[in-house]
Amino acid sequence: MLLDEDPATLIHHTIGNFNIQPDKLAVTRINESLETLRQSRELRLREAESALRKLSRNLKSLEASHEEAVAAHDPSKHAAEMIRLDTEKFRIAKAASELEIESERLEGELEMLKERLAELEAQGLEGDEAARREREAEDATILRLKLYRSLGIDVEADEAGNYHKAIIRNSRKGDVHVINIDPKFSRFFYANYFWQNMQG
Repeated sequence: MLLDEDPATLIHHTIGNFNIQPDKLAVTRINESLETLRQSRELRLREAESALRKLSRNLKSLEASHEEAVAAHDPSKHAAEMIRLDTEKFRIAKAASELEIESERLEGELEMLKERLAELEAQGLEGDEAARREREAEDATILRLKLYRSLGIDVEADEAGNYHKAIIRNSRKGDVHVINIDPKFSRFFYANYFWQNMQG
């Protein structure tokens, strides 16, 4: 007999001397890790497939929109629209330039009016008094002309504003006298002359 001990006993002692429990636990942990990795891989794969399907749907939608846009695009209309926009841009630029010129003109007028206002304020009451006297003189002249007209006398002024001609209408006789007024004769003379022609 080659062995001093019974082979079964020897095998039993050999198996007892080798502790395989930690190895079995390690294998179990490895199998669990592999299962977890498999499940995670499958989950990521399903998510990737879902994202791919979504991207595929978006791609088809964009392709359809692109095809519609290409089909609807009319080069002649596009060119016409560009021409219209260029014309509109030119018109707006021209209007802006005209407004700028008008603004500068108005600013100039405003400066002139400010200067005129300053002059009038500097004149003060003296300027107001002179203007009032001028208005009174004009009013007196207008009253005289109205009075003459009511008597049937029209007085005509020359280019310088001087009265050198009178037209006397006599409604009772139905005639008209044109009198040239000469400064060398007095007002009294012409008053009598007018009165005679009106009464005659």
